Amino acid sequence: MNRRQLLSSLVATSLISPLRLDNVHAAESAKDIPDPKAQEKKKGFPADFLWGAATAAYQVEGAYREDGRGASVWDKFCDTPGRIQEGHTGKVACDHYHRFRDDIQLMKKLGLKSYRFSISWTRILPSGTGTVEPRGLAFYSKLVDALLEAGIRPFCTLFHWDYPSVLFGKDGWRNPESPRWFAEYCAVVGKALGDRVEDWLTLNEPQVFVALGHGAGFHAPGEKYSMADQLKIVRHVQLAHGLGVQALRAIGGKRFRIGWAPVGTVQYPATSNPADIEIAQKSTYGCSAGNLFNNTLWNDPVIFGKVPDAAREAFGKDLPPYTDSDLKTMCQPMDFFGLNLYQGTPVIRGPGGKEKAVPFPPGSPRTTFQWPVTPESLYWVVRFLYERYHLPVVITENGMSISDWIAEDGKVHDPQRIDFLSRYLKQLKRAVTDGYPVIGYYHWTFLDNFEWAEGYRQRFGLIYVDFETQVRTPKDSYYWYQEQIRTNGDLL
Repeated sequence: MNRRQLLSSLVATSLISPLRLDNVHAAESAKDIPDPKAQEKKKGFPADFLWGAATAAYQVEGAYREDGRGASVWDKFCDTPGRIQEGHTGKVACDHYHRFRDDIQLMKKLGLKSYRFSISWTRILPSGTGTVEPRGLAFYSKLVDALLEAGIRPFCTLFHWDYPSVLFGKDGWRNPESPRWFAEYCAVVGKALGDRVEDWLTLNEPQVFVALGHGAGFHAPGEKYSMADQLKIVRHVQLAHGLGVQALRAIGGKRFRIGWAPVGTVQYPATSNPADIEIAQKSTYGCSAGNLFNNTLWNDPVIFGKVPDAAREAFGKDLPPYTDSDLKTMCQPMDFFGLNLYQGTPVIRGPGGKEKAVPFPPGSPRTTFQWPVTPESLYWVVRFLYERYHLPVVITENGMSISDWIAEDGKVHDPQRIDFLSRYLKQLKRAVTDGYPVIGYYHWTFLDNFEWAEGYRQRFGLIYVDFETQVRTPKDSYYWYQEQIRTNGDLL
């Protein structure tokens, strides 16, 4: 099984296999929040909707040895033969470190309201803690200033997988000190950029960097830890989130809007039958043994301050103890809930009242990552996770990889991506129309870039990048998205 198949399998397993269900749908404090379905129907996206696009530092910046940057686990992973498809690395990537001003002009032409980027931890703290590298801070300061000058709101992700190698040598996320290392880094960045940046994400897709990086070994750092050790990391990552939020609040208080961005795993009803809707929702809230791709193990402790019964039943003795102090630290007030969503699994209520996955017909549409195209999943993930957590939603990633190339006319024609985005955005608009508070959408990704273990074989961008010449060519989808932004989605 290759890396791509494994990722699809892990996600699918978390959605399809028998689940332990937790019937607690929301915190007690949610009682006073009005039911969005009872609100007056809205016509479309709000006037201040954040139409955006997203990237991650290691995937676009390059300049891996410049200006004092320290090594990350992805640098070492890429240098290890056989780890990355075709031996690709992120050493140059899109050379965004040197070309960010030109890239921002392309963002401005696109009409982006906001740009989601991540900070490279080791550009700021080359050893992960201790001495600060001023040249690293200067780069991000210039990036933020250029965005603001172009009228684009900066949206900063603090951790998008490029963990410092020096800290990994100290046992990395397994080390009980790792949450404090992360908080120190958050404080440094917050103090440097917090006068201009108000929107923050602590961590991106923790399910992926733990399960694939520390369990399956197909992502950096390439380890295959036991489930007990992976769950120990889960707890440390949740503590890191909580301490990171505290560090940011100490700097920006309520002026900062803070959230995090887990993978949004979802089972959605294959029919409009109320029984199918109910079982899909319960399944979306469930956990399955040995699989970290779920919602509630990750989110209940940081939003409700408790571990869900479903997780205790699914993971049993492998789940580490969570003290009251742990949960108090993890459970910091968040302003929004970030969701990365690409696919879902249709289900119905099967025999015995259990969920039953509905198989996709042969030849159903799939991306080049072999992910099924399931537009309805975007509506249902917003609905189900809002109904549980009652936090405004930001779609922090959504998009598709296809085999793009420059045609003979010099353009990049990507009708499948346009069709994909049209279908998914219509479902997001449906959620907004039904009253669910969605405050932004960030397309993944702005530029074709280094797609982790897949190297440069997967193209997700609105802009085609020739990785030899670094020439940028906006795709047809770039101009289509430009019109959606200009009309605030009224054309959907």
